Amino acid sequence: MTRMADQPRFLLLADVAEILNTSVAQVYALVRRKELKAMKIGGRGQWRVQASDLEDYIQRMYDQADTFIDDHPFTGKDAEDLEREAEDVGDDLEV
Repeated sequence: MTRMADQPRFLLLADVAEILNTSVAQVYALVRRKELKAMKIGGRGQWRVQASDLEDYIQRMYDQADTFIDDHPFTGKDAEDLEREAEDVGDDLEV
């Protein structure tokens, strides 16, 4: 990942939470479970996540989602229900 000059190298857990649209507590849990690489700095032990490590985490989550989808394809009733729901939503959106 190439970092732009105006983007910080390290992110606060609150920044990561905003990017992932989740809570700081959830991000902290990811760090504590070693799912998201982070470092603790300073005397008060503030956590920082390197932007490239966040991008690596996001890519791993996409890869895991792809694997899940491959292992659990929609078949029969599941696929038909989803298609019907999509059609219903489409009908609601028409003007």
